[in-house]
Amino acid sequence: MEIGIIGTGDMGKLYAREFAKAGYRVNCSDVPEKRQELEKSLAGSGIYIFDDGVAVSRRSDLIFYLVPVESIDNVVAQYGPVTKKDAIVSSGTSVMTPSVEAFEKYLPEDVNIINWHWLFGPSINPIGQSTALVRHKSSEDAYQRARDAFEKIGTKIIELPSYQEHDRITADTQAVTHVGFEAMGTAWKNMNSFPWENTTYVGGIDNVKILMCLRIYGGKSHVYAGLAIHNPLAREQIRQYAKSESDLFGLMIQEDEQQFRERIQKAREAVFNSRNSPVLLDDRVMGEFSLGALPEQRTPNSHLSLLSMADAWHQTGVNPYDNLICQTPPFRLRLGIVEYLFLFRNPELLEESIKTALFDKRIRRDDLEFHTAVREWSTVIGNGDVAGYHRQFETTKSFFADRLPEGMKKSGELIKRLSEDLS
Repeated sequence: MEIGIIGTGDMGKLYAREFAKAGYRVNCSDVPEKRQELEKSLAGSGIYIFDDGVAVSRRSDLIFYLVPVESIDNVVAQYGPVTKKDAIVSSGTSVMTPSVEAFEKYLPEDVNIINWHWLFGPSINPIGQSTALVRHKSSEDAYQRARDAFEKIGTKIIELPSYQEHDRITADTQAVTHVGFEAMGTAWKNMNSFPWENTTYVGGIDNVKILMCLRIYGGKSHVYAGLAIHNPLAREQIRQYAKSESDLFGLMIQEDEQQFRERIQKAREAVFNSRNSPVLLDDRVMGEFSLGALPEQRTPNSHLSLLSMADAWHQTGVNPYDNLICQTPPFRLRLGIVEYLFLFRNPELLEESIKTALFDKRIRRDDLEFHTAVREWSTVIGNGDVAGYHRQFETTKSFFADRLPEGMKKSGELIKRLSEDLS
């Protein structure tokens, strides 16, 4: 079997190297202006580089389209019709709906469609990581051939019944997860304040917030824009997250303690019940990963972003523990820190957060900036504004530019440490 990759960016290179190490011939292509860079980065790997996707489609047996979601229809229209008979085609991306629609439109009838999604980024070692597998249209023989190839990479395969189910889960595990951390970054940028220099954001779960924020902004905007804007189920969940945050912020401004507490308690009872197996993050490990010096005294934090997440899960009827089947490292950490706040691993923390949210004016500007940032991100995504998404992302990314390499490194170490503790 020969593996074909159309769109050999960061994830495409990872796919290519892993399949080549597993003993497959790998055929790659990308846009012409990236040909020289691609040859340089894959030099000595034994991977074959072609001028375009036509050559890849004509000879490859298992073909991945790893292009930005907004480009998938155009790219499949160009290269899909020449796909060889009985080949297997997959999108390999975080949102499957646009890819499946393009495949059904442009691929020959005698081609198999089996989507495979790596639930982690290009900086993570794939061995033991989860991958989602969706058999959309294929023969038994083709499905077995694809699965045999996937298993040689060493990832954990999670079979899902449909691409719609995949996109429903990833709306929560990726799109809403990313928006929460993106909004934190935008709020800090708008305040012209680095969180590791602020006594409100030190230790434990705040270390996780900062590192996951930097990890996302260390990535590429088109990846996050694609899975938020082009996932038909993501906008609904992001809209609810924004509404939950706005409702809670309104109760905070009014200092309506009774309604605020009732809403938090309902979310706690609905989401964090005895039927779920908790993530149970290690406070000692989280505390080790700080980007700044630890102050003598910590300023209380309302953790509005985490309270809003629990409320949004409750309001939409989403059980985040069920979605761990397609977990990504940022999602597991986000669920872990929300759980840490709500499940009383530190019994005083939730009470402190509620009182801070309602009555501590020192945190009010931070929460106002976060409230504004959530609304901005929700509006951009709700309007399907891809260009606006890129502008918002890149502007915030530039604010953190000097610390992104360190943030990427430390967040990778944190993910590795917590994964080892949870395995």
